[in-house]
Amino acid sequence: MHIRRARLVSPAQSDLRDALAALRVEFDLPAGFPADVQAEAEHAARTVPVDPAVAGLADLRGIPFLTIDPEGSTDLDQALHLERTADGGGILHYAIADVPAFVTLGGAVDAEARRRGQTIYAPDGRIPLHPAVLSEDAASLLPDRDRRAYVWRFELDAGARPTSTSLTRGVVRSRAQWSYVDAQAALEKGDAPDAIRHLVWFGEERARREIERGGASLSLPEIRVVTTPQGYALEADEGVPLEDANAQVSLLTGMAAAEIMISGGVGIIRTMPPASDDDVAAFRAQTIGFGLPWREAVPYGDYLRDLPRTPVGRAVREHAAALFRGAGYAAFDGDLPELTTQAAIAAPYAHVTAPLRRLVDRWALLVCDALANGRPVPDDVRSSLTDLPETMEGSARIASQVDAAAIERVAAAVLTGREGEEFDAVVLRQREGGARVALTLPPLETVVADVDAQPGDVVRVRLVATDVARGKSEFVAF
Repeated sequence: MHIRRARLVSPAQSDLRDALAALRVEFDLPAGFPADVQAEAEHAARTVPVDPAVAGLADLRGIPFLTIDPEGSTDLDQALHLERTADGGGILHYAIADVPAFVTLGGAVDAEARRRGQTIYAPDGRIPLHPAVLSEDAASLLPDRDRRAYVWRFELDAGARPTSTSLTRGVVRSRAQWSYVDAQAALEKGDAPDAIRHLVWFGEERARREIERGGASLSLPEIRVVTTPQGYALEADEGVPLEDANAQVSLLTGMAAAEIMISGGVGIIRTMPPASDDDVAAFRAQTIGFGLPWREAVPYGDYLRDLPRTPVGRAVREHAAALFRGAGYAAFDGDLPELTTQAAIAAPYAHVTAPLRRLVDRWALLVCDALANGRPVPDDVRSSLTDLPETMEGSARIASQVDAAAIERVAAAVLTGREGEEFDAVVLRQREGGARVALTLPPLETVVADVDAQPGDVVRVRLVATDVARGKSEFVAF
């Protein structure tokens, strides 16, 4: 979600301010950092060397990295540079913030980060994993500043398949910070830098490789909380095409990291079991009922990519998302876990590209750096791997609950005063006694009782009541 403080002007928006504050209490979200954590972070920011010669790191400042993130981002985990080669392939450099340089295992910052698990985003301000002096400054890959980073280097063939992969700890210097919207606009205008232009080729080729593996990317609109002169509001963000291409860079890196850890017999990977044959058959039958049949000869990824942007297409995507459940983390040291793949990606995969915002990435980077460069994995890293799955799954659960609760409260505030109005809604899924539906304006998913319609149908619903404090917006069908 975009996080800017809003000027609350209506009574409902004032109620919303209190409701969002209450969420922090309900989920026991920390307000600020303990003094010892802040002091340790400030000391690290002052004293951790970034001069390559002093730090004993590779000097990679000659690579013209750039970052691409949502507008206003300051916690910049990744920077990239992509060039094409004469054989039709390319060379991709992907720099990841060197958070381990600033966070000592067993220290105060580390202990607090383990308690938090990940950055949690709320409309009234994020609850960061690390103090801002690190996450938004010293460790962040901000432009025109020397920064420590783990740099992945991929030599790519004409199909954007990696033919050679290396990982180097060094010092980098980003040349520019781009937002997705500005980068997409530059592409369309024709004056984007080469690295951004080449991302189009990379994204298209990697999407083809994904389909060949049997993976698929679901493109569902993201409901975001934004600010307006009147206060908080909701909008459905379909994103821009460049976001998908940039995501493929992270996916490739996560797949490479997983392969390194699996080959080395130690690490932590992201897993998801495959959909059962019965579930796939049921989904295929549902697509026939929707009038958008998934034919046997069409790969799953191709089918999803070609779905129309219609209410029925939205309903099909919602049902497709239900095919893949049970994502988790598997830590190992010696014997490999029984499941080593992430089914939606259709490959082994690890979280390794967002260490400023996600705890597990710090361990994965330390493991990969050691294994890729022929060094033993440090004992304190190995011994703490098994603690991570429970921490990450717990923090992910809280982050998801906070996000959903915040959106529901914002929706109730936006709708207050509109009781009695009628809205169009797309039926996503039938439920006992009703259905889950998606409104278009405002973008909101909710359950409505007594809906006599099929998924993909557009129905009319009437707003009956709102409760900002509880995040409830009650609709009836008619």
